[in-house]
Amino acid sequence: MSTRGPGAAAERRVAVVTGAGRGLGRTIAQVLHREGYAVVVTGLKQEAVEQVAADLDPSGATAWGVSLDVREKDEFERVLAGSVQRFGGVHVLVNNAGTARAEKLLDISPDSFRDVLATNISGAFFGGQVFGRYFAERGHGRIVNMASLAGQNGGTSTGSHYAAAKGGVLTLTKVFARDLAAQGVTVNAVSPGPVESRAVEEIVGPEGVDALTRSIPVGALGSQEFIAKAVVLLAGVDAGGVTGACWDVNGGLYLR
Repeated sequence: MSTRGPGAAAERRVAVVTGAGRGLGRTIAQVLHREGYAVVVTGLKQEAVEQVAADLDPSGATAWGVSLDVREKDEFERVLAGSVQRFGGVHVLVNNAGTARAEKLLDISPDSFRDVLATNISGAFFGGQVFGRYFAERGHGRIVNMASLAGQNGGTSTGSHYAAAKGGVLTLTKVFARDLAAQGVTVNAVSPGPVESRAVEEIVGPEGVDALTRSIPVGALGSQEFIAKAVVLLAGVDAGGVTGACWDVNGGLYLR
């Protein structure tokens, strides 16, 4: 799979991944790096993202770990500037950072509601703004937003604030795709159902994982590796014909 950009045959493409210190974000960073990308690994915990980057490339030549609070627009601007300085440019943004809380609808506090929305939807919005402007000025870029089945069907165990935020991410994907298409920038979403991850187990518990698996038509939790490969496809130079799309990876839990 080629990672070369238009007009730059020898250029290594660079991807920024948010929320990449653990879980799905880490897997996405690993697969992008394996496919030839230089990867900027970002997350709230500096030590965690530095470790992921060191595991990818101990020399630091093709991987960099840097803290990023996606709730703040100027944090994205700082990471973009640092990435350009370190690697010469950026070609892909993966808005993966998110948080879910298993809280009952009528028990969600104002602070919890604001925090979940700030991480999940504000992060996608600010990242899309900062990197979208940069990509548009260059005439090429790829933004991939991590949505969720919860944003399509209202969710079950992930909390209504999470479901509302991920529904917003799907709408933002369409808005950014529409407004940036003419500048050579594509914006798409990947919408996973339950996946094999520590995060899912933390929400539903070990026994809940078994029950959840039995409820999935294909009889298996989603694969983080496969989801990461879908991100790679949407991030590719030759993916210009796909924008404003949402790729579902939910095992048949939501059909449309």
